[in-house]
Amino acid sequence: MPNEFHSQLITLLPRLRVQALALTRNRAAAEDLVQDAVANALAAQNSFTPGTNFAAWMHRILRNRFISTLRKQRETTDIEDLPAGAFAVSATHEDRLILKELGHAVNRLPADQREALFMVVLQGMSYEDVAEATGCAVGTAKSRVFRARRQLQTWLMGEESATRNEATQAEDRAQEARSAKDRRAGVGDQQLFA
Repeated sequence: MPNEFHSQLITLLPRLRVQALALTRNRAAAEDLVQDAVANALAAQNSFTPGTNFAAWMHRILRNRFISTLRKQRETTDIEDLPAGAFAVSATHEDRLILKELGHAVNRLPADQREALFMVVLQGMSYEDVAEATGCAVGTAKSRVFRARRQLQTWLMGEESATRNEATQAEDRAQEARSAKDRRAGVGDQQLFA
């Protein structure tokens, strides 16, 4: 009979696959990433503290494994490898064209925004869980999802070019610096967005 650790791991596998697809944008690479993360988790299961957030712990392992792999090989493929079923089922021709356009737009998002968006929208994770899984402040997780949604809307409505301007990049860096400073000072994320 499997223990609680193994049961939680098995239950979490579909969500890990979605996150892996969001990160790698390649079905085969995503499966490899999930297998590597599971192997790492099994090897480190004694370091998991029962009663803490298992999903965030696993998502963090998967993300760290992805970063390690990415450092070794800098190739990823298109989001075209993401199964259409992740977005919709039995879509009409027009719907498929819209989904394809959306897929291309999502593929153009920065990796941190794409990951946060997938975790919140497709996996239904809370901003707190996303923050814990990605190692950022809750405010940063909210900001990443907000920026991803805003950028997708802009691209899909044809309101702006695909490249982000320097002001937006500077704003992102400033937000990250404020979040890091607030974490060190112990300021709650709710105060950042009050």
